[in-house]
Amino acid sequence: MKKLLLKNIKQLVGLHPAETHILKGKEMDNLPVLNDAWLAVEDGVVVDYGEMSQFPGISDWTDLEVLDCEDRLVIPAYIDSHTHLVFASWREKEFEDRIHGLTYEQIAERGGGILNSAKKVQQATEDELFFSALQRADELIKLGTGAIEIKSGYGLSAEAEIKMLRVIQRLKKVLPIPVKATFLGAHALPAEYKQNREKYIQIMEQEMLPVIAKEQLADYIDVFCETNYFTPQETERIIQAGAALGLKPKIHVNQFTSIGGLEVAVKNGALSVDHLEVMTKQDFEILKQGNTIPVALPSCSFFLNIPYAPAKEMINQGLPVALASDFNPGSTPSGNLNFVFALA
Repeated sequence: MKKLLLKNIKQLVGLHPAETHILKGKEMDNLPVLNDAWLAVEDGVVVDYGEMSQFPGISDWTDLEVLDCEDRLVIPAYIDSHTHLVFASWREKEFEDRIHGLTYEQIAERGGGILNSAKKVQQATEDELFFSALQRADELIKLGTGAIEIKSGYGLSAEAEIKMLRVIQRLKKVLPIPVKATFLGAHALPAEYKQNREKYIQIMEQEMLPVIAKEQLADYIDVFCETNYFTPQETERIIQAGAALGLKPKIHVNQFTSIGGLEVAVKNGALSVDHLEVMTKQDFEILKQGNTIPVALPSCSFFLNIPYAPAKEMINQGLPVALASDFNPGSTPSGNLNFVFALA
């Protein structure tokens, strides 16, 4: 058993009671702090803590590492609940296109965006995807990320989506932090199914999801519910197919338009709704009806030069708000949560 003792901590931050589940509204103002503290860890799990004045001493020095924090702070590691960490190559040309005035939607209409990434992922080997994603993950850990969610969604075929999810499973085994996998086959319609949406949805239901369930490749299911992507009706159908196989829904909604995705999310008990750059008064009321967590992605707004999610208004209306990076090769080419929090 590996043991670690942190002592002489100036401030031990984030000590919420064990029964704390979701902090909403003004509750988020409360950040419990313990001054002049110590913290004990065994095999990566916090087992005890307290004030230095009440430190019980060390009875067993076996395999114990002692770190004198010398008046430094100890804070929880960052949790990034929305990333697209597995991809084959960057889309830097699109960054240049945006500088010249093209919008996300215009780039997508020209075959860029998600479809561009899908083409590259389909051509890449599993090993190529794994080792490049591993390097990115290592960089994020050094920046303070201590748990991460990773989506598929750049495959857009049964073979490539499964390949991406298998890469994420390999990352789970080797990374020193918790990793959650999300199936996002409904990230965009492949070009060959633009005129046959039903066929692609059937492929997800009949070819992708059964393999994902059999091999236990995903924890969650996600859909990009947005104009020109997937409708609320299609979104509900897809997440219900995943839920029947044990996948909890998380949904991309309200990035560019409010089309009813929030209703679907709350109705189906989605864990989160992510983006929310466009919010109506009715959307706020819908979110109050359930425990679905709004997730803001401020670095996406920064890089795309689109409105930021109205996080402060959500908090003022008594809602919880989480922050995540949306790290991906095109619209948000950064997984640095320090930058995300600085923007927020």
